[in-house]
Amino acid sequence: MSNQLQDVPKDSEVISVLVEKTLNNGMLIEVYLIKNSRQYESALFIDGHYKPGPPLPRPLDTPTDTAAYWMGVRPKVGLSEEEGNEILGAVNVQNKLHHCYFSDTWGVND
Repeated sequence: MSNQLQDVPKDSEVISVLVEKTLNNGMLIEVYLIKNSRQYESALFIDGHYKPGPPLPRPLDTPTDTAAYWMGVRPKVGLSEEEGNEILGAVNVQNKLHHCYFSDTWGVND
């Protein structure tokens, strides 16, 4: 399925899908494990289009039963605690396995 993805960040290799779900509005949400030149990260795709945002799910300020994390910017997508933990675990394992030091600088200048 990764061959159908659009707007993949430059110098990034799509490794595997971590989470896939269809929202109530019918949009397909996929979170992929990607490898860039320095580290492994997660990347959000909505209907096959990359959406910029943090390289890992961020915890919601006020989590609910259905959403504990978010990814993406315009739109933000809510993820359950299980989905968020699955993504975090997969990214952390790959970075440890390959001796990559993970650095999250997304939003530092905001």
